[in-house]
Amino acid sequence: MSAHAASARLKLSGTCFFLQILTIILFAVFVRYSPDTSPGLCSPQLNCSSERNPSSDSRFHHPRFRDVHLQILIGFGFLMAFLSRYGAGSLAINFLVVAFAIQWAILIQGFFYSFLNGKIYMEAQSIVSADFCVGAILISAGAVLGRVNPLQMLLMTLLEVIFFTINEYILLNLMGVSDSGGSLTIHTFGAYFGLMVSRILHQPHLDKRNQQQDMGHYPDVFAAVGTVYLWIFWPGFASATMVHTNAEPWAVLNIYLALAASTLATFVISPLLHEEGMLQMTQVQDAAVAGVAVMGMAGEMLLTPFGALIAGFLAGLISPLGFKFLTPVLSSKLNIQDTCGVHNVHGMPGILGTLLGMLLTALATADTYGNRMELVFPHVADGSRTATYQAVWQLCALFVTLLLVLLGGSIVGAILKIKRLGSPPDTQHLENKTFWEVSAEQRKQGASREELGTSTSV
Repeated sequence: MSAHAASARLKLSGTCFFLQILTIILFAVFVRYSPDTSPGLCSPQLNCSSERNPSSDSRFHHPRFRDVHLQILIGFGFLMAFLSRYGAGSLAINFLVVAFAIQWAILIQGFFYSFLNGKIYMEAQSIVSADFCVGAILISAGAVLGRVNPLQMLLMTLLEVIFFTINEYILLNLMGVSDSGGSLTIHTFGAYFGLMVSRILHQPHLDKRNQQQDMGHYPDVFAAVGTVYLWIFWPGFASATMVHTNAEPWAVLNIYLALAASTLATFVISPLLHEEGMLQMTQVQDAAVAGVAVMGMAGEMLLTPFGALIAGFLAGLISPLGFKFLTPVLSSKLNIQDTCGVHNVHGMPGILGTLLGMLLTALATADTYGNRMELVFPHVADGSRTATYQAVWQLCALFVTLLLVLLGGSIVGAILKIKRLGSPPDTQHLENKTFWEVSAEQRKQGASREELGTSTSV
């Protein structure tokens, strides 16, 4: 192994040590467990209905807590594990990002939401909220996978958590936007933040000889496992912010219906787009993710069953069409290389979900929502806004998010381009074998691709 690779591993080790010591010190100074008598200390992302409805059950729900963690650790991990040259590394990167981002997000979100008398008061729901932040970070990681080393990924996580929290605070706290499932705050933000970083990291002299993505795939078992976990745990993940509310069943049912329709859409459109007409499990996986992304904002709203099916079906069509027609344009015209296709899987479905949420908001009435109006649209329920005015705020939130993505992604990308942080010119150092132990068969496969001159930088 080259001296540069050994040096990179030492830098990663030292950075991990420094960041962990730093978070320990910050936790010791600022973080305390929240007493049971402080229900008001809560992020608006968590829609603390127990404060609005004292009769609701305020006990901690471990099954929902479990669903969120399983989706983050396993669901997202296997969603990025299908590329053969980066598969093992992507799983390890997933755990690296999760382990640090949860700690860092608790701190940063705590300063925004639960900082009182010089202390951050933490409760179990604080970790759930941090997990939502981690989800956005992992989506961004999918855009730059294979183009940044683990050290750069850690620094991107450090900074992106801050920008994510700022965006979430502006949308949910200052603007009063309803986005419990994260069409904007998670999917749209995470996708376009990662794409902006990818654009800034563009290196013409390297990308000119590395135009192709790594098309070698691990066996479809990775995509199958990720898809199964998506079906089982994403409804609980997306509805975790609505725990204790009677709006929760709407979100679960809408997500399941959208999942079914988006998956079926793959079997409709994929054979028409590919000459070989063969369906890959990764395509089913991508369509399923698109289906849940479109339900992030609209899931808790009064979307009829047929409406959920239509939205899911459209999202399922968008994903393969995007891979076929838009991904080549992003790469050739805009110099944006999207490793895992987050633009098609998270970005566009997230925007579609935002527009759907805006439409449903404009149509909301007290007669149709009843007592749920206070939970879904509190500003409309208290008379401070009309439904149309709330819909305008929902749309404005999209532009605010894209503006912060443009600013934050540019800053982070510029920092990651610092020479001392960058990867070596030989892009094979971003493969699995640089930082992670891989099997002899995987090493042999990598050597074969190098002999054939197959490009692997994405």
